[in-house]
Amino acid sequence: MSARDFLEKDYYKTLGVPKDAKADEIKKSYRKLARKFHPDANKGDATAEERFKEVSEAYDVLSDDKRRKEYDEARALFGTGGFRRGGPAGAGAPGGGGFAFDLGDLFGQQGGQGAGGLGDVLGGLFGGRAGGRTAAPRRGADMESEITLSFDDAIDGATVQLRLPSDKPCPSCHGTGGKDGALPTQCPICLGTGQTTRNQGGFAFAEPCRNCRGRGLVVEDPCPTCHGSGRALGTRTINVRIPAGVREGQRIRLKGKGAPGERGGPAGDLLVNVHVRPHRLFGRKGDNLTLTVPVTFTEAALGSELKVPTLGGPPVTLKLPAGTSNGRTFRVRGRGATRKDGTRGDLLVTVDVVVPARLGGKAREAVEALRDATAADDPRVGLFEPGEGA
Repeated sequence: MSARDFLEKDYYKTLGVPKDAKADEIKKSYRKLARKFHPDANKGDATAEERFKEVSEAYDVLSDDKRRKEYDEARALFGTGGFRRGGPAGAGAPGGGGFAFDLGDLFGQQGGQGAGGLGDVLGGLFGGRAGGRTAAPRRGADMESEITLSFDDAIDGATVQLRLPSDKPCPSCHGTGGKDGALPTQCPICLGTGQTTRNQGGFAFAEPCRNCRGRGLVVEDPCPTCHGSGRALGTRTINVRIPAGVREGQRIRLKGKGAPGERGGPAGDLLVNVHVRPHRLFGRKGDNLTLTVPVTFTEAALGSELKVPTLGGPPVTLKLPAGTSNGRTFRVRGRGATRKDGTRGDLLVTVDVVVPARLGGKAREAVEALRDATAADDPRVGLFEPGEGA
């Protein structure tokens, strides 16, 4: 992203939010638009990829308080043209009657001494220097993507491929912007500076050259593929290692996998939002896995040994004591999700006692005999006796 973008692009309009939007509102709008225009959801749609890139660029600026402040200040000060770079009084102004301000004098203290201040931003826009400082390297924008994992991969970890948008040289003109690779020539209006100067009220103002749109170069016969920009939208594929134990909705930050930096600056980060498909048997509760196992009435009443499945491992034998009640939960150590320290949670097995829908013959006689034999053991004794609060 070049500093000229601060004047030429309306990031608030790109995200569809007002200029006084709160951080949560900006984030919500970005996520909605990112899902809508993500390349994985619009395969082969160059327009959607371009919109995704624009939305990501806008969010990168507006989500950073410092960069958003610089952006707002730059647009407020230079929305109708910028001050000229420093030089002899009246130089370049019609009739020699205007003033010329040095951006370093005007903004050197406001932007601070470190890289990335407003003076550096404006210096990058008007010639690469502000107050004698070379435009500093700028970190690349963070990018955001989404991935859907199987339940097993979320528990055990996996390496997956992600397709991300990438800005690369146009394959037709090899980045020159001219038809058949023809080289651009110096703009005859601004003489290659990318700026034109006008005098207004005794001040000399500089603004991007309208003939070359601030590039300083013009293409006589533009490339039909990129229309003279020299750039083309593409995609890049990267391998991403998802750690074991990730949860639904978790966000993973991958350092240096985002957009490349400018002027030798470091690349941004890639933020991966994780979604997990449900499993037909297992659920999850923190670091523990959950499993519901049906058992018969006799298994619960008399006690038994059950074989229950585990995720990615052999079955285990679970001992049910006699008189096990419906809904009772048993713990199998070390068969849950992987934690950050490499240990595993537990498997929580809940018993679901299945009552036969139909009884006949000897089965019914046996149940009736059991009823008569246990009639004295009424589980509802005392249910209707008055007590505290009655």
